[in-house]
Amino acid sequence: SARLELHDRLAGLKVLLLNVSRAVTRDVLITFSPTEGPRTLNMTEKRKAGKIQLPREIFRSLSSRTARVVVTVLNIQQLGMFKEVNQTGQVLNDTVVGITVGETSISGLRDPVQLTFTHRQLPRVSQPCPPSTSPPAGGWSSSGCVTQPRDEGTVCSCDHLTFFTLLLNPALDRSTAQALMAVATTGCGVAMAFSIFTIAFCIFLRCRIRFEETLRINLGLHVNLVGSLLLLNLAFLLNSGLSNGTQPWTCKVLGGLTHYCLLCCFTWTALEGCHFYLLFVKVLGTYIHHYLLKLCLVGWGFPVLVVGVAGVIGSYGEYCIQTVDHQVIARLCWITSKRLLVHYITNCGYFGLIFLFNMAVFGVVTQKSCCLQGTGVVRGDRKAWKVALVAVGLFCLLGATWAPVFLTHGTSSAPMLYLFTILNSLQGIFIFIWLIVLYYPKTKETTGSLSHIIRHDKTATVSQD
Repeated sequence: SARLELHDRLAGLKVLLLNVSRAVTRDVLITFSPTEGPRTLNMTEKRKAGKIQLPREIFRSLSSRTARVVVTVLNIQQLGMFKEVNQTGQVLNDTVVGITVGETSISGLRDPVQLTFTHRQLPRVSQPCPPSTSPPAGGWSSSGCVTQPRDEGTVCSCDHLTFFTLLLNPALDRSTAQALMAVATTGCGVAMAFSIFTIAFCIFLRCRIRFEETLRINLGLHVNLVGSLLLLNLAFLLNSGLSNGTQPWTCKVLGGLTHYCLLCCFTWTALEGCHFYLLFVKVLGTYIHHYLLKLCLVGWGFPVLVVGVAGVIGSYGEYCIQTVDHQVIARLCWITSKRLLVHYITNCGYFGLIFLFNMAVFGVVTQKSCCLQGTGVVRGDRKAWKVALVAVGLFCLLGATWAPVFLTHGTSSAPMLYLFTILNSLQGIFIFIWLIVLYYPKTKETTGSLSHIIRHDKTATVSQD
């Protein structure tokens, strides 16, 4: 049994020895694969394999006439090596490549060593990371290396020689991914129900109670934001239910529709922040003709332009959610992996800007509300839980529940994804309760503290002018 174990371990170790002259005129090219190990490059070979390119600068800098080149391909699963306790990344194909030239340490190369790691299309949750530059006893580091995705694979350019690999961010396991899908589906149903309740409540207030123009615009904004949330949750449920086995053009339409609803939700969140900024910071006293109509043109029209451009360049199609061993868990109609840049710009980048702006507005509004509370303008007999609830609702209204997944995008942290899913399920509930506390009529007041602050700001502005 000891011999068999030794044989299995040696099967995971493959070595190539070369003697290279100092006067070499070309870069040294070597191919490698996890199964066959390293070997010299055959120029007529068409099969895809990993490639190592050693620049001739390495050999010209040596003092000896010839140098011994040792290329080692390790299967760390068979050898039981490179297993760090706190390692979060997955080693691509369990393959580590070690390169040594001569008996000295090689570093600071002007012409970098290039390693091409071939692989299938990587899932979005497993983005490539820079290779390792540490010995087996140390951790993984990207110092001195640059990673670039190309058609033939992922190319790592490094200015030194050591052990190399391609780390992937941890992907979801099957049980976690299925649990997240179940939580997301349930959460979408809950969010849709409370979105409908919120829209019905706003329509009830609009029909039964006479509000001043500012508050009517506020209600109109809230209805549009909640409407975009309703459409987004509906699009997700349709996507998860109809994406399997659909025709390619149907999947493209469904992917574009889902992306459109997401962008509408982001845009209306931004418009909420802009509106609060005008009310609390700028306190504009001028009348904007068809103000709500113009906001609707931006909120529902701008995403049409973005989705149209993304559709023209072929961004939509089938997207697979995969486990760490590349098993497909679910298929969705969304932005394809070939157009990840579209996702990063239109979703991550767009939301990042909106989030920063809205959190700044939230801070200013909170600070100003506290100042007005201290001056006695706002009635001080309000209960603390109502004040806290209004703050939480405003926080959700400005898109804070979207932050966990976008601010940690690419980490595939299961707790963070659970947090994001649950918070977005509760977003509709928070907004519904927030509107009831803020706008439900009382015997002596028709609106909450927010309306008192708005009216005070408008009065103060007119008196100053």
